[in-house]
Amino acid sequence: MEYGGGFMNKLNRFMIRRITDYQSSKRPDHIKRCKYFPTCSEYSKQCYENYNFFSATALTVWRILRCNPLSKGGFDPIPKEKKLLKQQKFEINNIKNNDHQDNS
Repeated sequence: MEYGGGFMNKLNRFMIRRITDYQSSKRPDHIKRCKYFPTCSEYSKQCYENYNFFSATALTVWRILRCNPLSKGGFDPIPKEKKLLKQQKFEINNIKNNDHQDNS
C-alpha cells in the first residue's frame, strides 16, 4: 500500500473496513445492478488500498458520479491498473511488430 503512515494510514484502514462491512452486509440473493467492473464498492476499496486518503476519496466520488443511468458502464479499473494495462498492451504490440518484421 502506498498511502503514508500515521493518521492517513488509519483513515484508509477505516474506510476499507467500512467498505468491507458494506460488502459483507449484502444478502446472498442481492441482485447485482452495478454497470461497472469492478463494482463501485470494490473500486473504492482498491483506491484506499493504493492511494492516499484524499486521492482515494476523490477517485471514489468521481466514480460514483459517473455511475448513473446515462453511463455505459463496463470495465473501469483504478488509474494505477489502467496505466499498467496500457503498458502491457504497448509491450505486446511491440513484440508482435518485432516478430512481424523478423518474419518479413
